[in-house]
Amino acid sequence: MKCNYLTIEREYGSGGTKIARRLAEECGIACYGPEILEAVSRKNNISIDQIQHLEESVSGSFLYTLFVMGRVQSGDSDMLSGEGKIFVEEQRAIEYLAGQGPAIFLGHCAAQALKDRRGVIKVFIHADLEEKKKRIMADYHIPEQEVESTRKRFDNKRSKYFYANTTRHWNDMNNYDIVLDSSQLGIEGCVAVLRGLF
Repeated sequence: MKCNYLTIEREYGSGGTKIARRLAEECGIACYGPEILEAVSRKNNISIDQIQHLEESVSGSFLYTLFVMGRVQSGDSDMLSGEGKIFVEEQRAIEYLAGQGPAIFLGHCAAQALKDRRGVIKVFIHADLEEKKKRIMADYHIPEQEVESTRKRFDNKRSKYFYANTTRHWNDMNNYDIVLDSSQLGIEGCVAVLRGLF
């Protein structure tokens, strides 16, 4: 199967963003992460900070998830909460960006938005705890005493958002076609593995 779209979910500090950006550069294709939020922000006249706050406040309730899924599938987003509306807008932005050509998508439940397209490969990137701590300090300049709480906050946000909008667990490896351990392969090793898909 020809890969047209790569969706990457990743643990905070695993180097997933760096892997995606380098891969996109080497393959000459687009990479969308914060760009998804920027598109939603422009279209809806809402700040990126507000969007991120809504993403963080999403409910992990199964009933909420069923409600959101029902509204999204029926095409009726009027009754959705702010969090639900942001999810719908992000999904629309991903669909629009996918229409521009082959691309890599970081987070935002992109695989859900692209589920009806051909050539979608779903990837999860993780790493061991010590490696993640080192990367968080080096890449994001987080003080050592704040690393663990920051890591947990971001992973918890990603996990809750993924579950609330897909009814699946974010770190369940059965959700993905490829699972990479960046502490074993390194950034370049992960890029090399994924490069072969395009």
